[in-house]
Amino acid sequence: MKRTMTPASAFVVSEVKLSYVNKVKAAERKQIMSSFDTYQLLLHTWELDTLDLQEHFCVLMLNRLNQVLALYRLSTGGLTGTVADPRLVFSTALKVCACSIILAHNHPSGTLRPSRADEELTYKMKEAGRMLDIKVLDHIIISSENYFSFADEGLL
Repeated sequence: MKRTMTPASAFVVSEVKLSYVNKVKAAERKQIMSSFDTYQLLLHTWELDTLDLQEHFCVLMLNRLNQVLALYRLSTGGLTGTVADPRLVFSTALKVCACSIILAHNHPSGTLRPSRADEELTYKMKEAGRMLDIKVLDHIIISSENYFSFADEGLL
């Protein structure tokens, strides 16, 4: 049987590179002690021009001391919803070596009551986090005037 050389191009595969650039010294990281701390941080980092216009979904990545490692702006949607893919949330949490996360999104209508979809997503994220040993500490719904915390309301 005759052997032929396979061209090198037949062995080309995609490469994955993980990158996390830390811009904040450990001593300067914001520590989250309450849902109100989370709300204040989100308000200062949110694009306020779109807070009451368009729904956004963000995730805070935290270390063991509940210090913020990163803010991940996951998605921007429309007036009544946006997509929050758990695979993107947890792949990012793993990249930054997060011990826990806080989910956050806004309701442009100003209504802070979580929808059934919000509740289902929170449960799904909590279960995914449990499997990866990354705790979902809270899911915050914000508006320009106030916030709703799943953890404070016993829904987490």
